[in-house]
Amino acid sequence: MTSDAWPRPADQTLASLAAEPLLTRDYDADPGAVHERLRAAYGPVAPVGLLGVPVWMVLGFDEVREVLRDDSGVWSKRLDSWRDLTEGRVPANWPLAPAFAVNSSAFQDGSALRQVRDAWTAALAPFQDRSHPLGRDLERAVHRYADDLITVLSEGGAGYADLCAQYARPLPLMVINRLLGFPTAQGDEVFMDIWRMLDAGPEAAQAAGRLMASMAGLAAAKRSRPGDDVPSYLLAARPEFGVDELARELIMLPVLAGDVTASLISNTIVEVLVDPAVRASRAEGVQEIVNRVALANPVMANLTFRFPRTDVKLGAFTIAAGDPVMVSIAGAHADPLFGAAIDPGLMRSTRGHLAWGVGPHRCLGRQLATTMTTIAVDRLFDRFAGLRLALPADQLPWRPSPFVRALRSLPVRFEPAARPAPRPAASGTPPEPAPAAPPARSALWRFLRALRGDRG
Repeated sequence: MTSDAWPRPADQTLASLAAEPLLTRDYDADPGAVHERLRAAYGPVAPVGLLGVPVWMVLGFDEVREVLRDDSGVWSKRLDSWRDLTEGRVPANWPLAPAFAVNSSAFQDGSALRQVRDAWTAALAPFQDRSHPLGRDLERAVHRYADDLITVLSEGGAGYADLCAQYARPLPLMVINRLLGFPTAQGDEVFMDIWRMLDAGPEAAQAAGRLMASMAGLAAAKRSRPGDDVPSYLLAARPEFGVDELARELIMLPVLAGDVTASLISNTIVEVLVDPAVRASRAEGVQEIVNRVALANPVMANLTFRFPRTDVKLGAFTIAAGDPVMVSIAGAHADPLFGAAIDPGLMRSTRGHLAWGVGPHRCLGRQLATTMTTIAVDRLFDRFAGLRLALPADQLPWRPSPFVRALRSLPVRFEPAARPAPRPAASGTPPEPAPAAPPARSALWRFLRALRGDRG
């Protein structure tokens, strides 16, 4: 459809347009179809209602890249740039308000953002470098955690499992507990509170309060007793971090890296299970499959708001200064102008996508997430001879979310391999022996065994 068919920008403000609600059953089931309907009606930028708040949704690949790169300095992430929020027109009980309430670097711009991101880059570097001792140790730990979780899954032989709850979600959170440097017993409790908070159930508010207190306590402890962990390395890179500021930064690690990686693991498992060509290609490397999933089904489907500092032309509209703008990575990847350049029959897909972001807020933990996902998928298919979906792929339940494209559950039936595959050697070291059974009495392992149906 040509731009002549789209609404003209003259006197069409966000408030004056009849924005259709975004979060519907149709969107949960098939967001791609909703994106294409919006694209046909409005072009690369469309007005939508997000739980009662009107926002601009950017669907065009070039337009999304323009906003994310922010070469002109037009786009802000600071919440005080949101006109309706500062003028009191956003309801106090808006359901998404807590997602915007954490005053971390995710909502900063300019030099303040660069300083904190430089510290994050330094803190994560040794853990994302396979040639560094900490990177090698972490890789071995991911293998061990994956094997421990699979061992619990397979206790009692063949059966049924929810790979979201019993594998994909706990694995990255176990890794993140290690990165944060929590003592083992406290780490289990933090793990459970992270889970409660992310699930947004009746205990979410109390769990979030305990989690913030735990992060503040951890930040204070690392000031006096640094170790080989992310909080200590953040403090070494930026000693002026206050306890509260550091705690707000640390909470992003499990909330973003943990939840996003868990969803990437689940989405990659599904891709391998439903596409025989993808499954056959696993021997050539899971990293390429992970990249294809990030392209075709990005976990961070939509990103938190940007706000133009001045009126700016985008698509068929003039976006007023202070309007909320939500860029859609999933919509951008489905843009015909981008998709036409990709051959879906090629196993080696483009790296020129936006799943990890670009510009000032691009993802700094890409290698960490990819490593966890690659190991998780490899170990799962190495140790199960038979693994199949327990539901048709088009009936898998997705979590209703404006930001994340993530499965609510991943039900499978499985058969353990007759002889478990040994862990591969990491960076030239001998392969580790098969792990002993994970502990039976910690809160974490009791919980995971209860999900399996055993009470151990």
